[in-house]
Amino acid sequence: QVQLVESGGGLVQPGGSLRLSCAASGNIFSIYVMGWYRQAPGKQRELVATISSGGSTNYGDSVKGRFTISRDNAKKLVYLEMNSLKPEDTAVYYCNQKRGLGEYAVDYWGQGTQVTVSS
Repeated sequence: QVQLVESGGGLVQPGGSLRLSCAASGNIFSIYVMGWYRQAPGKQRELVATISSGGSTNYGDSVKGRFTISRDNAKKLVYLEMNSLKPEDTAVYYCNQKRGLGEYAVDYWGQGTQVTVSS
């Protein structure tokens, strides 16, 4: 069983920046797709960004050009650098690890970290 622990959330003003981190337990990390998702009150959880084992990235349309996902396989960490934050970025941000492919994939989730963008 993998454990994912997020950190770095908080309150930030519009236009500001935050960096989220996710630490993963377990012996194997580098081969799995890692990602960040978010859920705002009353809304469904949505994709923020994913990064493959080879470093290929994918972003949700609403964060393209503002957020950057990265990973450090040696330290078993994944990061989300968030710039030019907007009030609509306010949400609980969840770290995700996906094991397997397609219908056989299993998702693991962290407990989430709150990001609030407000003046």
